[in-house]
This record gives sequence, C-alpha cells and structure tokens, in this order.
Amino acid sequence: MPELQTTTLPLLPLTTGVILPGMVVTMTADTDEAKAAVAAAERGDGRLLLVPRVDSRYARVGTIAKIENAGDLPGGLRGLILRGIERAAVGSGVASGGPALLVQAEPITVPPFGPRAHELAREYRATVETIFDKKGVSQLNEHLRGISDPGAMADTSGYAPELSLEQKIEVLETIDVEERLEKVLAWMRDVLADITLKERIHNDVNEGMEKNQREFLLRQQMAAIRKELGESGDDEDVIEEYRAKVSGEAVPEHVRKAVDKELGRLERTSEQNPEHGWIRGWLDTVTELPWGVKSDDQLDVADARVILDADHTGLDDVKDRIVEYLAVRKLRADRGLGAVVGRSSGAIIALVGPPGVGKTSLGESVARALGRKFVRVSLGGVSDEAEIRGHRRTYVGAQPGRIVRALREAGTMNPVFLLDEVDKLGSDWRGNPSSALLEVLDPAQNHTFRDHYLEIDLDLSDVLFVATANVLDTIPGPLLDRMEIIPLDGYTDDEKVSIARDHLLGRQMERNGLGNGDGVADDEVTVTDDALRSIVSGYTREAGVRNLERELGKALRKVATKVAGGNLQPPIAIDEDDVRTYLGRQKFFFEAADRTAVPGVATGLAVTGMGGDVLFIEATALPSGEGPNGGGAALTITGQLGDVMKESAQIALSYVRSHAAALGVPVADRVHLHVPAGAIPKDGPSAGITMVSALASLMTGRPLRSSVGMTGEVTLQGRVLPIGGVKQKVLAASRAGLKEVILPKRNEPDLDDVPDAVKDTMIFHLVEDVTEVLELALEPAPVEGDVVVAA
Repeated sequence: MPELQTTTLPLLPLTTGVILPGMVVTMTADTDEAKAAVAAAERGDGRLLLVPRVDSRYARVGTIAKIENAGDLPGGLRGLILRGIERAAVGSGVASGGPALLVQAEPITVPPFGPRAHELAREYRATVETIFDKKGVSQLNEHLRGISDPGAMADTSGYAPELSLEQKIEVLETIDVEERLEKVLAWMRDVLADITLKERIHNDVNEGMEKNQREFLLRQQMAAIRKELGESGDDEDVIEEYRAKVSGEAVPEHVRKAVDKELGRLERTSEQNPEHGWIRGWLDTVTELPWGVKSDDQLDVADARVILDADHTGLDDVKDRIVEYLAVRKLRADRGLGAVVGRSSGAIIALVGPPGVGKTSLGESVARALGRKFVRVSLGGVSDEAEIRGHRRTYVGAQPGRIVRALREAGTMNPVFLLDEVDKLGSDWRGNPSSALLEVLDPAQNHTFRDHYLEIDLDLSDVLFVATANVLDTIPGPLLDRMEIIPLDGYTDDEKVSIARDHLLGRQMERNGLGNGDGVADDEVTVTDDALRSIVSGYTREAGVRNLERELGKALRKVATKVAGGNLQPPIAIDEDDVRTYLGRQKFFFEAADRTAVPGVATGLAVTGMGGDVLFIEATALPSGEGPNGGGAALTITGQLGDVMKESAQIALSYVRSHAAALGVPVADRVHLHVPAGAIPKDGPSAGITMVSALASLMTGRPLRSSVGMTGEVTLQGRVLPIGGVKQKVLAASRAGLKEVILPKRNEPDLDDVPDAVKDTMIFHLVEDVTEVLELALEPAPVEGDVVVAA
C-alpha cells in the first residue's frame, strides 16, 4: 500500500450536516468563509477538507472532498456538487492562504477487517432495505446492492435523516470498520423499531376509523331499509340509551359485554319478530338494576341501639347481633381496612319465634338503624323454584325471580332483605324453592348468584338477609345450616304491658280517630297499666302481641262509637274495672287448679307453632272389655298424637307397672290416656314425665299440685332426659299462672335465657329421675292417725 501523503487543503466548516466518504451531495456556499474555501480549491486541484463544527468545536476527523461541478446562483451564491473521497485527520499546522483557511489534511489508514465485517454489512443492508420498504422508497435498495465494501456500506448512514448530527460525527470519527458497522446497525435497528411501532399505531387507528365508518354506513343503510319497510326509526335512540345506562364505571365488565351482545341481536331483529320484545324486556331488567349503587351504612352504634330500642321492647338477642354487625364495620372503617366484600362476606340472620313477636317489623327497624333500604319477600306458600331463581328466557312470559325484582325495587345493592315465612315454603313438580335458596343464603356462594332469566353473575354479598320463621322443623337441614338462628321466644306480661303502652296504644288511637299517632296516649283517652295488665292476662294468652293489639283496637272502637254518638265526652279513662265494659267477658282463666283437682290429670308444658303452651294430660282406668277399641288393649290413646308421643305413653305405662311395688299402687288392667284439644296434632317426647305423673296420680288417687307444670323426656329406667324450648315453656307456665316448673337437670343452662322478671316469680325444680318428679308433683297422701292410706 503506498504511503499516504499529508496535503494542505482549504477548510470548509459544516454546521448542519456531515459528508462521509463516498457521499455525493449538493450544497451552497452562502458564507464568506465558504466562498473563500471554494475559490481556493478551484485555484488548486479542486479538493478541500470538509470538517463538521459543533458549538465552535471542530471534529477531529474530516472528509477530503472533490468539487465535481460548480456554478453561480442568483443572489451572488455559489452552487457546488461535492463527492467525499476519504477520511483525513485535521493537522496541527495551519497556513493562511488569503481569505481561505488552509489546514494540513493527514489521510487516515483504515485497519484491516475480517469476515465479521461482511456479516455486519449484510445485516445492515437488510435492516436499511426493510426501512426503505416501510417508507415506500424501495428503489433505493438498488444503490445498496451495488456496494460491496463494508466500510463504504457503513458510510451510507450519512444519508439517513433519522440519525442526529452527533451520531453522524461519531460515524466519521470511527475508523475501525467493524466498530463503525456495529454502531450504525444498532441505530438503524432502533429506527426500524420506531417505524414499526408507528406503523402499528397508524394501522390500529385506521382500522378503528374504518370500523367506525363501516358501522356508520351500515347503520345508515339499515335506517334507510327500515324506513322503506315502514318500521320505526327510533331503535337507534333506544340502543344508545341502553348503552348509556351501562357505560358507567360502576357497571361490571361482564354485564357490559352481555348487554352489548344483546344490543347486537336487537339491531338485527325486526320489530315484528317476537324476540324483539323479549330482548327489550331483558335489557330493561338488566339496565334497571342498581349496579354499583350502595347505601352508606350509619355506623353510629349508639344511635342504632336507640332506634332499635325505640321500635321494639325486649328482643335483646337480635338487637345485640345487629349492633355487633355495625360495630365490626365501624372498626374496619376506622382502621382503614374497608368493608369485607366478596366471598363469605354476607350476613344471614334467621329470626325464629311464634307469631306476633315482631319478627317482620324488626326487619324494617334493622334497615332504619343501618340507614339502608328495606325490601320484603313473602315466601309463604311459594312452591315454584322459578319464583326464586327466575324463568329461563326460552319460556313465554319469562321474568326474573323475586330476588332480582326486589333489588330493582330497592334501588341499591345492599338493602336489608326480609325473607318472610321461610318455614312455609312448598314443594311440587315445579321444583323446590328451599333448594334454590341454598345459593342465595350461602355467604360463600351468593357473591356470584345467577338468576336463570338474567344469566349473569349478581353479587349479593352486601345484602343483609333476615329470614323469619315460626318453627324450625319444616326448614330443610342444609338451608337451616346456612343461617344464624336467633330465637324470639315471646314476651313476659310486663313486657307486653310496656309494648301496649309505648307502641300499640298510640297506633290504635290514631287509627280510630282518638289520638295523634305519636305513640303516646294524650288527654283524650288514657288506659291505665292495670287495665292493660288485665287485658294481657284475661283476654289474650299468646307469645306475641298481635291479639293484644286487636283487643286494644276493639276497646278503642267502642270508645270511638260513644264519642261519635255524643254519649261520651273526652277526656276518657279506661281502668281495670272498665275493661269488661268494653271487651265483654274474660276469655282466659287460670284453670290449672280446676283441671288438676281430680287424680289422673297432669299439667305439662309444650311448644307449638304459636309459642309455648300448657298441655293437660288426663288418664283414667277402664274396666276390662270397655273402651273405644273394645276389650283386651292395655293402653288406649286419644288426642291426635304423633308416633313419638304415643311411644312416650307406652314408656310411661311400662315404667309405672314395673315400679308399682315401689310406688305402692295397684295397677289397672286397662288405661285410657287422653290429651285434650283433640283437633290439634301433637307430637314430641317432652311429655314423658307428665304422662308418668298422670298415671301415678290415677293409680295412687293423689291429685297433682295445681301450681306445678312439668316437661321432660322419660326412659324405661325412669331417667329424665333434656328437652328443647325451655324459655317458651317457662313463659307459657308464667302466663298460665303456674308458680313452679319441673325441668330436667341437664336443662339448667337454658334457664339463663329466661327473663329475670319471670325467674324471680317462679320456682324451678331440676330433676334427674322420675321419683323426684312424683315427690314434687303429687299431693301428700291422706293420713289417718299415723298410717298413710293408699288408694
């Protein structure tokens, strides 16, 4: 290789670009410095040194260029066509050649390169050709294909407008070919990636615009077709209304997708098609649901308790549960934990008790205490599963179930939902509604409840479900397991008097035109507590207060009649002595003394659908060959008893016979056992000790004490086993005027549920064996001198 010679050349600074070896460019000499350099070059061999200048700093390397052509331009300018020849280092020596600046140009020797340079050159060519193709200038690819030298290939980057001035200067100053190719290849890859991204965005935008334009044209054509067919042109507005209703952020994504799908069907369906109305009905139902709308809970625990106490007297268990529910939500809110949502976050409470104790009205009170909307669904007699889960849309006249309809009525997704009379659900060929309720009342499932009509997931986890029932026996076990049972066993006489005075009296006065309805008796009519107590004990005998309100209404109607007729002028006072005047003869008496005056009659305690009640059991001995079933039967049972109660009677007779010697009584060959109120079905094991007492009383001739009531299951060995419903039975004994109650020893913890006012007025005997029962219940045997006379 010949030695490169250092030459002195005019310097032409470049401020807006870079010219690399091999490039042919056109430029204008528009400054005095440029004009002087061009003139000096033309006086010599036509060469000059092009050096980029950035911020008054010259690059270390320039390009020796040859003037291919030059000419004058209008305005005194000089036009040039330059060709880059080779790189040269700007020498240290500077000579002055008139106006032009002359510098020493030292040509740079390019170090040898290996096969990798050719590989990088091919990859660079492919990258640049792809860029040209995407830009639509693929004809430039022919120029690239004519270049075989890797260094020359790298220097073609000087034409790239995407590279900055600094990058092009870096290419000029990089002498090593492989290093130069690596740099320009990396930069052009970035350029290609940027172009590809912009192209994809551009295509997406164009596709979206084209889709919108296509839909617009199709809708216009559809509108024109419908106009020609004479169909309504309002569908577009209706569809937009539906879309607007589900466009909010509160509407779940799966709901929006389902609505969009149905809107597409609606657009393709003629108004004459029956499906058009069905689709509209479904859309109306879905869009009217309160998606994302929730009432804000009133988290003041004290205020909630005040509201509950103002609405209802007693019922502390359910009030405590509601207050606990509020306290937990308040605690989580105060600590920034937020409300529990989703799986297992719901609350399902079941209020179980006799009629008239305030189960239904308590649901409204709970909603008021929480600050939520209240909805009630009566389930009594419902036997169609579709009433709960809705009908399939394939049926004519299909509609959603009561759960969805109630949410739509409430207008929020977290109401207090009262499922009234859940124990009276039916079952027939249309399905079992109690099975459909399993999902609704399961906190682990109801966050994705699916109605058959809607066929979209519905979150019920924020709903507070309150179910009511009179008895638990008719509720299926799996459904009962999903509910938190809170028993409402009834009121004491004192509580009934308070309820009548604070709640019922004011309401009945307002209804009968005698008061202002503020719940407080005014001066027009007053009813004393003694009169209220007389009504409670003599005219009602129930666990609740429904009949008590009826009797109060009856008395006040009598008063209203006299006031309206001018026969009585306010103020009017109703005292204990006036009760008979307004209500007639007394309806209930303390009959235990009369009923148990003869041997063979025992006072038992039972639980019915109406609450606790007193149950008399009668026994009599029959001569051989007499009785309803003819001779020969050892035991005759009447009173419409169930199988369990019949078995208790058999056990009682067997016990008395097997212990006749210990009891010191003769055993009758045939016994007739009867439980009065024969029209009412009765069953259960808790009358066992009562039957034993009745039989023992019959055979000993000793009457049972009239002040004692008893309940408990008996075994053949005479063991007394525990029973249920202790509180209701004790309250019934108190209402019937009994003073003592015999209970199984193992039921002692249940006495904690009995109100203190009742416990203070009664004596409880806890027994483990029937012999203890007989000692407590039977009157003492008659005595002649010092000898006990057995009957």
